[in-house]
Amino acid sequence: MKKIKYILLSLLGIAALLAIWSLIEPYIIDKEEEVAVIPNLPAAWEGKRVGLIADLQVGMRLHNTNTISRIVEELIEERPALVLISGDFIYHALQDEDREVAHVVELVRPLPDADIPTYAVLGNHDYGMRSTNISPKEKLAARLETALEEVGIEVLRNEAVKLALPGNSAQNVSNSESLYLVGIDSYLAQKDKPTVALADVPNANPRIVMMHNPKSFLALPPQTAPVAVAGHTHGGQIRIPFTPNWSWLEDARDWEHVDGWSEDYGAEGNRLYINRGIGFSRLPIRFNCPPELTLFTLQAEY
Repeated sequence: MKKIKYILLSLLGIAALLAIWSLIEPYIIDKEEEVAVIPNLPAAWEGKRVGLIADLQVGMRLHNTNTISRIVEELIEERPALVLISGDFIYHALQDEDREVAHVVELVRPLPDADIPTYAVLGNHDYGMRSTNISPKEKLAARLETALEEVGIEVLRNEAVKLALPGNSAQNVSNSESLYLVGIDSYLAQKDKPTVALADVPNANPRIVMMHNPKSFLALPPQTAPVAVAGHTHGGQIRIPFTPNWSWLEDARDWEHVDGWSEDYGAEGNRLYINRGIGFSRLPIRFNCPPELTLFTLQAEY
């Protein structure tokens, strides 16, 4: 009987430690260094770095804005050629939309203030949507877009831009030497139009494709997205240790892939990287799934 009691107490102790750790882990930053191989990459972009963050989810209870600020500071210290933010700036803005928008903008404005070109797409929460049962809040998305662009963060909604290296102008780069950034709007808000976003990109030109929801990736035609990035999944948020391919999200919501490079996903010649994000959904915890800052080093395909 005593043995059973000790076993139960031990299990309770372990459970308590795991619960405490799940509240600590959201404040531990995991910096992932990755190589992004892009066909026809101009020599001027070889070896340049691109930062990626996602899912700030400001407005969620116990939202870890401290972690957002620390990641922004680290990006400024790293000084990549550009920074991408893959949507879900806001968790929900139910009481005071203006205050929530102002809060999130102040968290990310140090990036353009530091002369780091910064681009973003919108996620479902930026439209006030936690599920497909909710109608998108167009005014909230427009308000957020305007506020971000006023501080120098360009929001892409099914469009592409020609990128310039720091200190140069995109207008001074010939089309044949241009690297494009393609931004796709929110999947759950039914605003994503991948083929429209790609329309202005010459077929042979190198590109990076950014979206919020990985499901938008499935609509990209073959050979159009050699490097694509997304967020949305939070990496599953709760993952069983020693089983890196299992998470609550994959099991409960039938997702094929929730973080890192996808394999055998999407059309031929396309490759997707999913960032684990910074914030939370539903529960303000992370377990075996810390917030992620991704830094890609661009490399031509040889």
